[in-house]
Amino acid sequence: MKYSGWPEPGELVVGEVDEIADFGVFVDLKEYEDKRGLCHVSEVAAGWIKNVRDHVREGQTVVAKVLEVDESSNQIDLSIKDVNEHQRKETIQTWKNTQKADNWMLIALGEDVDDDRYTAVANALLAEYDTLYDAFESAAIRGDEALEDVDVDAETAEAIVSTARENVSVPYVDVTGYVDLASAAPDGVDDVRAALEAAEGNGEVPDGVDLEVGYVGSPEYRIKVRAPDYKTAEDQLEAAADRAREAIEAAGGTGAFHRERREADE
Repeated sequence: MKYSGWPEPGELVVGEVDEIADFGVFVDLKEYEDKRGLCHVSEVAAGWIKNVRDHVREGQTVVAKVLEVDESSNQIDLSIKDVNEHQRKETIQTWKNTQKADNWMLIALGEDVDDDRYTAVANALLAEYDTLYDAFESAAIRGDEALEDVDVDAETAEAIVSTARENVSVPYVDVTGYVDLASAAPDGVDDVRAALEAAEGNGEVPDGVDLEVGYVGSPEYRIKVRAPDYKTAEDQLEAAADRAREAIEAAGGTGAFHRERREADE
């Protein structure tokens, strides 16, 4: 969705070159609804410009700095030359991320979502995250936990997490689960230790997956998995818990897997 207001002087904006004239370049602002700016020829590039078309072309995506805004005359003055390469790349990436997040919102809420509902959910996410993209990225990595403090209903939260995990590319995913291990045998401590070693994989954990087993409070142990994607992380978490449970039960003990930490041990 585009902003309905006006950009601020000093703001970096993304636009598409719509028309080229001898005196400058007209730019349609991609982030603002029905807004068009003018970059005077002197602001297109440093130095003397013989031909504007040597520096920009129609249809080109550019990043420009807003110099002045005159709402009464519907005029926005821009400068392309005042934007360095680092600013250009960063602004383009932020804009792309915004486009992606908007698309994810429509997937999660439905293509026919009305503006009021979209805005309400977006504001709830932005109350906890800097951008919608950050919110979806966190939901892809942390799942339901990422939305615990976001003021949306359970159905909406579930839709956001599901959409994030299906569409957001993240460098890794962390998941956590817990396993209760107990043995009443004289050498029960050794049985539990063997079950924990079994959970760690004994060489069965695939490359690219980090698995860590830690003590929480008897009989509860935490299993943490970091993997390249959510499905792999979940599969490896369940596999680790199964190995621990099977090992302790084979020794005559008991084992149980659960996703949340026991309240009594909080």
